[in-house]
Amino acid sequence: MQSATTTPPDARTPTGKTTGKTTGKTTGRAAAPALLLPLIALCTAVTAANIYLAAPLLPLIARDFGSTSSAVAWVASVAQFGYAAGLLVFAPLGDSVNRRRLVAALSLVAAAALIAGALAAGTTALAAAVLVASAATVVPQLLVPLVAQRAPADRRARHVAAVIAGLFTGVVAARVLGGLVGQAFGWRVVFVGAAVLTAVLGLVTAYALPAEKRHRSGPLFAGLAALPSVVRRSPDLWRACVRQAGMYGAWSALWTSLALLLTQNDTAGYGMSTATAGLFGLFGLAASVVAPLAGGFVDRFGAAKVVRSAYLLAAVSVPLFWLGGRAMWALFVAAIAVHAALVASHIANQTLALTTTSTPATANTAYVVAGFAGGALASALAGPAFSHWGWDGVCAVAAVWLVLGWVTTSVRR
Repeated sequence: MQSATTTPPDARTPTGKTTGKTTGKTTGRAAAPALLLPLIALCTAVTAANIYLAAPLLPLIARDFGSTSSAVAWVASVAQFGYAAGLLVFAPLGDSVNRRRLVAALSLVAAAALIAGALAAGTTALAAAVLVASAATVVPQLLVPLVAQRAPADRRARHVAAVIAGLFTGVVAARVLGGLVGQAFGWRVVFVGAAVLTAVLGLVTAYALPAEKRHRSGPLFAGLAALPSVVRRSPDLWRACVRQAGMYGAWSALWTSLALLLTQNDTAGYGMSTATAGLFGLFGLAASVVAPLAGGFVDRFGAAKVVRSAYLLAAVSVPLFWLGGRAMWALFVAAIAVHAALVASHIANQTLALTTTSTPATANTAYVVAGFAGGALASALAGPAFSHWGWDGVCAVAAVWLVLGWVTTSVRR
């Protein structure tokens, strides 16, 4: 990552002319370029894990509160709503507020909320803590625009890929390591450990970030109000949003319903234990391996070709998932393929979103929210589809999402 003083993209138009709306410069201390990118990737992994922290711990939480897993399952869903709210409120501030202060403040808020969750005496108090912690866990979406802004143009996608690899690694760690540590020491220890890591890495990363002097004009949350117009003015951003919504929706439908197939005890399932089925989360590591390769491909061949290839790979994975309802080997291959497709598409589309407008943080917010919305809606439909038509219905939902994501963006606007 470059360390020279730069004018942020929010002060330029797409043609490079200064707008005068927001001015600033990078000054002061910052970590060495070789160290800053790994530090940001590590901070991203730890903070992203907080969103999925409660999911593998639900049986332990239920036992502690004298309840059932189904009765406390909504706590994990609260985290998704909290993250969505945080994206809409805090992520656009990256265009107008000093990121160093914002990263530090959000990290401390998330850590305090996790400590409150560890001390919770009931489900309601825990859910409130998870909601606040997840809303403050938008630090990765503040750091990705900074990485894209400061990276050399010919290596921009590779730098973005490094951060995304950290994000996916954190998600896998939350599901796998969180469950193992919780089983050994209790779920409250997991929350305390996550709070400590979030605070330490958040503050260290904030200190290492380049200082930014920005003179903001207009309301503090002007970026949030500008989201629709930013997407409307940029066909490339609109296309990235829709295509990632389709890709993430297909992945979410398959991945969130996979546990139902694996743990079902009748002839239509595999009858695995919850712990064994949870090990399928390790396939998420494929995303961390593919990310650097995908970043290099984007820099070399362009985002459009990588997205097209990712969609083709995802289209191949859907029939493999369908076959996986009857053959385990097909599930293995499909799980690797769909994760590779997801991360390649994500890196290409997010790199495009970050470089297609003069307000990268606002554009990135629109992109992430669109992908999240597509995934949430597909997941909501996958559950009833599994109840009515079994695993075939889930695969059909995934296929429809891929078709919608591609076809609706194939016609030039």
